Amino acid sequence: MHDLNWNDVRVFLAVAEAGQIGRAAQALRVDPTTLSRRLRRLEQHLEISLFERTREGQVLTEAGEVLLSKAETMAHAAGSIDAVLGPHTGLSGSLRLSVSEGFGSQFLTPYLADFARTHPNLTLELVANSGFLSPSRREADIAVMLSRPKAGPVLCRKLADYALMLYASTDYLRDKGTPRETADLAANHMLISYVPDLLYAPELNYLDEFHTGLIARLRSSSINAQHRLIAEGAGIGVLPRFIGEASGELVPVCPDRTITRSFWVVTHRDTQNLARVRAGKEWLLACVEAGRDRLMPC
Repeated sequence: MHDLNWNDVRVFLAVAEAGQIGRAAQALRVDPTTLSRRLRRLEQHLEISLFERTREGQVLTEAGEVLLSKAETMAHAAGSIDAVLGPHTGLSGSLRLSVSEGFGSQFLTPYLADFARTHPNLTLELVANSGFLSPSRREADIAVMLSRPKAGPVLCRKLADYALMLYASTDYLRDKGTPRETADLAANHMLISYVPDLLYAPELNYLDEFHTGLIARLRSSSINAQHRLIAEGAGIGVLPRFIGEASGELVPVCPDRTITRSFWVVTHRDTQNLARVRAGKEWLLACVEAGRDRLMPC
């Protein structure tokens, strides 16, 4: 019998955790056909069936359950080796960060080039869009989320608090007048916000926290699009301070009214000690420390 292929065991672990070939392929960033072929190769090598195929996906057999406990031990050992060798050999492979669109494109990007130069053999993937990839399904190595996950094989810690305020352009305020209090927003003002049924996190539903009953008539699923609409004088909207005050072209509206949200760093418990993951978390903490005055009022 030939030696066991560790890459095939990694495929088995991914399918066992994801419960579906498609999800596991996405997590490992390989083609589903390739993943299925590797899984069959492992089953043929061991001369056992590891999964039962159902309409919902793949369910572990009794033999698969036995292999799972051993494979998890192997994965932990591999992670320990990576943690020991990483500082001496330099980081390599890939590191995928899943972050919100605004935080990724407006806050993190100024710091990303230095991180890349520090680790020239590491491929960095910054996924900054409306929604988050899941560390629990191994879709991302690190996710910066808007709330603490309630379940899953993940570890998380608060990264930072950040403030949000109402903003408008000087042209808009000159044409429509400056609201003196948030109640004035309900009359004769165009409000800009998210599309309610496309919110990817409940923490983004914040207009009511400025004044009950406010309704946005101009909506976008993209915070960067909202930013540009506000800057072009289309209306008044809510932005994180690190976006609203970055260019100097916007004016705070009702500046005494501020709401606070939090960023959380989330990693899979089995990969938290990998050298590249630890380096990514340390870099995120350093970014927040360097830009703390952009996140919260002084």
